Parts: sequence; C-alpha cells; structure tokens
Amino acid sequence: MSSFNIAQHALWLDPLHPLAAPEHAQLALAGLSVHRLHTLEDIQKQLTDADWVVVRLDNSLERLVAVLNVQQQAQMAVPVICRVDRQHLSLAVQAMRLGAYHVMAADEWSVPAWQAALHRPEQKGATAQAIAHPPAVQRSVVYVDPVSRHLLALAQRVAKAQVTALIEGPTGAGKEVLARVLHESSNRAKGPFVGLNCAALPEQLIDDMLFGHEKGAFTGAHKDFKGLFEQAQGGTLFLDEIGEMPMHLQAKLLRVLQERQLTRLGAERPVAVDVRVVAATNKDLRQAIGTREFREDLYFRISTFKLRVPALRDRPGDILPLVAQLLVRHAKDSEFTVSAEAQALLLSYPWPGNVRELENVVQRAVVLCPDAQIEAMHLMFDDTQLETQTLPTPYRAHALAEAHSVPIPRAEAPYEMHGPLCEEEYKALFQLPSNGMASVGHLQTAVKSNEHQLIMAAIQNTESRIEAARQLGISPRTLRYKLAKLKGGNELSSMALAR
Repeated sequence: MSSFNIAQHALWLDPLHPLAAPEHAQLALAGLSVHRLHTLEDIQKQLTDADWVVVRLDNSLERLVAVLNVQQQAQMAVPVICRVDRQHLSLAVQAMRLGAYHVMAADEWSVPAWQAALHRPEQKGATAQAIAHPPAVQRSVVYVDPVSRHLLALAQRVAKAQVTALIEGPTGAGKEVLARVLHESSNRAKGPFVGLNCAALPEQLIDDMLFGHEKGAFTGAHKDFKGLFEQAQGGTLFLDEIGEMPMHLQAKLLRVLQERQLTRLGAERPVAVDVRVVAATNKDLRQAIGTREFREDLYFRISTFKLRVPALRDRPGDILPLVAQLLVRHAKDSEFTVSAEAQALLLSYPWPGNVRELENVVQRAVVLCPDAQIEAMHLMFDDTQLETQTLPTPYRAHALAEAHSVPIPRAEAPYEMHGPLCEEEYKALFQLPSNGMASVGHLQTAVKSNEHQLIMAAIQNTESRIEAARQLGISPRTLRYKLAKLKGGNELSSMALAR
C-alpha cells in the first residue's frame, strides 16, 4: 500500500475479546477501518466490501479454515491477517502454510507493525484457492533487525519498478539473497533467476557464458549456445562481483543494456533480450572508476537504484533468527536448544565473515553437540582468539547466571515469508520462558554493558592494548574492533581510546 491516508475496510473476527477504544485508535492511525463480526455468516454478507479479514486464532486453526471455506464458497479471495497468542507460536507457521497473508502477535497494537502488515497483495480477486496456495516468494529469508526490515521494505518497492539495481555490501552478507527478493517480489517472479559470479570464471569464459555463440564460431563450438542473457529471458540476471569484470566486457555489457539486444559470437543477426539486471559488488566502484578499473558509464547504467546490505555485526537482531533458520536447515532430525551463554557469544562476536561465517559456526556446533543442547563450548569461531576457554571470567559468570536453555520450535521446512513475518515470531524462537527469567534482549543489553566495563577497566589498568587484550582473553585485532565500535558510540573516554 503506497499510502495510509485512505482507510481500508477490515472485517474483524474475534468473538471472545472486545476491541477497546485505544486499540481502535491505533488501527485508525494505521489506516484500517474495522467492522466487528461475531459469526461466519456475517463475514459472508460483508465480504464483497472488505479489503481485509482479520481473524484471532486462540489455540487452533479452526477459525482460519472456516474463513477460507467461506471465501471459496463465495468465489472471492480477500487477504487474511491472523492474530496469534505468543504461547501458540506454532500456529503462526501453520497459518502461513494454510494461506494466511500475514501473521502477527495478538497483543501487538503499534502503528508501524500494522502498517507493515497492510501491504496489499498484487492480486485481490480470483478465488480463495489462490490464497490457500500462494506462490513461494522471499523463501527462507530473515529480516528481523530494524535495519534489515527497512532494507526489505525498500527492496520490495524497488522490485516493482523496471530499473536496474546495484547491491553493495561485504562478502557473505547476503547480497544474492536480496537479489532473489528483488526477483521474487517483481512481476518477473515467474521467469528464471540466473546468476553469474564475474570473479569465478576466466575472461574468455565469461564472454561466452553471458552472450553465447553460434555453432562453428570457434574450435569446439559443436552446437548453438544461448548465453545467460537469453537464458534469463523474462526474468532476472544477477551479476555478482561485477567490479571484477574485465574492461572490454564492461563495454560489451553496457551496449547490451543500452540497446536491449545482443549478438552471439559467430552470429549475423542480433537477438532482443528482455531481462532485468541486478548487479552486486563488495568493492567501492566509485574508487574503481578513479583507478580506471571500472567504466563510469556502466556504473551509472547499473546503479539506477543502489541498495546496501550491512555487515552482520551492524544488524545484530538478525543473528539469533539466522541461527534458528540454519539449525532447521542443517539439523532436520533434531530439536536443538541454545544456552544463554552461547547466545551471548553469538551476539558479541564481530562476525568478520558475516552470514557465511555464521553458517560455518552453526554447522560445527551441530557436529560437536552430542545431545542437541548447544553450549558455548560447541561454538568454534574462525577467530580462534575468541574460543570460550579464553572468555573473561566475569563475562562467563554473568552469562552462566542466566544460562537457561531455549528450545527452537521444529518445522517441516524453513519459514516462508509471503510479505515479512512479524518480528515477534522470530524473536519467540529464542525467547526465554515467562516465569521471571530474563529475555534475550535483556541478556544482550547486560552482556554489552558488562563487556564495556571490562574493556574500560583493562585499558586503564594496563600499559598497552596488547596487554589489555591478553588480560581480556581476546586478540588485539578483536580489541581494536570493539574500541572502534565504542568510540562511535562515545562509550569510552577519549583518554582511554588514545592509549
């Protein structure tokens, strides 16, 4: 929905829980005009004038199934938003699989959360069966941190426009995942998604792979070959690490993008191409232009819209949900739990290898963990200086004080996102029981505060940073990284940082 100024009409089915005036006000601010209903017959009468159906699920899917049946009988398909109690999180996944357009916590009333839910599907019509079996879009993606959620919303808007996009970000941060989101959120979603890593192939092979050749064009060309541009007809061509493409191929690529046609090697006639190009790079292309390693005209051609994927350390809210997703992927036959100390380590590690490194750590933990209980000792980081054996004693003691194991709900497949799943669902994967124990958010804050205090004390009580790092049980490189973060947040005095 492009604007929330025009109120949308929602049929509100929640027979057991009244809607209070403050809640009415929040929904109105989000752009929703609510009409309360008590029976399924009421829904059938009002369905033709509805933009949404909002259903409260208490402890079963019965109400959602009944609403979908009513829609099918009426030959209509109005998107359904399900409100689920936090203690019945498993219903959220089942509801999405059954056909709910969006799922959110029943006690969530914030305007941003409702605005995020009220994104119209591309088609509101046809039959209820179309909703019950929606196309898989944005498969198994995690965008929970506020920074990531903003990026996802922006990418979904860019996807609707017919523009080239340039995705920037460090290696392993998830640039290809975002490229697939652009593809699957666009009107080209039914077309192919074809990718090429420009840094992984020799120069001559890249030329042939992209543009193709005719039979007999060179020795060994025994038949016609369609290049990736032709293979991606009607879809998306993803050019990863485009900054590594040789200069003469950049000129050829620019010509294809401008003229929307190409000529295979050895061919006489050009071939029209209908392809959206999404490029990605971990280099500063503006700097590469200055050193004559990248063409400026090509840069402006591919960067109609730029998207920046942050490093994993800059979106900590994604770390634990990613761990949950990776455990589902790599440990399909076991139900894992993650201790509080292991969570603290995962949240405090700087992740220089980003999501790719996180996946390595999770896979190692699955191998090392004998009983599906992941402890800190099972986390083997690529930076060996951050092994748990060298963890500062006060830090370990603080985490152990809250070391309650957190179960990860099982699912037949990773979460699918038909529009972003609500943040509460992912947070619930690692949420501690509500019997007075601290939540992960509180634990992370406490650990961060304790870590800052330990760093300040070590720097003030030692003569050098090397000695301070040794006392803290971390590498000097890790200490420099943490000091840089603290400097940005003004966490330490300038005197301490100057040492």
